[in-house]
Amino acid sequence: MSKSPFLQSVRTEIRTKQYSYRTEKTYLYWVRQFILFNDKKHPEVMGNHEIERFLNHLAVNRGVSPATQNQALCAIIFLYKNVLKREIENLQYKMSKTPRRMPTVLNAEEVASILGNMEAEYWLITALLYGCGLRISEALSLRIKDIDLKSRNLLVFNGKGRKDRYTLLPGNLRENIERQIAHSRAIHESDLAEGFGLTSVPASLHKKYGPVMKDFGWQYLFPSSTRCVHPIAGYVCRHHLHHSTYARQLRQAVQASGITKRVTAHTFRHAFATELLRSGSDIRTVQEILGHSDIRTTEIYTHIIGDRRAGTVSPFDRLPGS
Repeated sequence: MSKSPFLQSVRTEIRTKQYSYRTEKTYLYWVRQFILFNDKKHPEVMGNHEIERFLNHLAVNRGVSPATQNQALCAIIFLYKNVLKREIENLQYKMSKTPRRMPTVLNAEEVASILGNMEAEYWLITALLYGCGLRISEALSLRIKDIDLKSRNLLVFNGKGRKDRYTLLPGNLRENIERQIAHSRAIHESDLAEGFGLTSVPASLHKKYGPVMKDFGWQYLFPSSTRCVHPIAGYVCRHHLHHSTYARQLRQAVQASGITKRVTAHTFRHAFATELLRSGSDIRTVQEILGHSDIRTTEIYTHIIGDRRAGTVSPFDRLPGS
């Protein structure tokens, strides 16, 4: 079914709207599952009844999470709205509410213990997650041009919600970053010597800039160990480290540290936000650094530290001698 003309038309529409490659894979997966579940009937002859049956099947028989249910629904709505040009109305199914849970937070000693069990680029990735409040996708997709060691700024390009933002860069990471840049440069120069050197970028950028993508500034700070074929544009390039590679290293480091909390790459972002608020940083500033669209997302960290005022100090406590 992966080569069916219909699925190709779905793929084309996704790429026309410049969705990420990860979203493309996810949407195609759920469209394919929807068609298979309904005995390979064409979506054109299906409607609310078949959609509701499929979504209920996911919830009842497959026991998927609310977030996964919503993901499948988004893919199907995209299919009908953008490919079949039909609006799905009066669907007897609503977006599932994902339970709001307090995120797991590590203290400084636990972060230090995990870092003590990591080496090389994996140590630096973790340090950037905790020191800059990055998402793992943002850390792995950092390019050389995004790093300003002099002003200690880090550009997060095209982050979640396709938004750019700047975040602070810890000064004591300078030497580690410089070593990683040198490592990336050595790999890039080897690629150039072998007739390659293009980095992976969205197909539209490659089409627009072409050979410029060989410039060192466009290379990833954490390049993959091997070259690959671009999944859309088809050229040979070098991508960044895969998130599963980092996840494996992190899991080993957490086990070696003896920490029993559930720790993922995102846990360090939670710890970053909590420490900023605990030390008195303004919640609006933290919201901007994290790239949250809604301040209510940032406010969850004030609950973690047990103070909705997020470290605000009374003027009385600032009086001389108080």
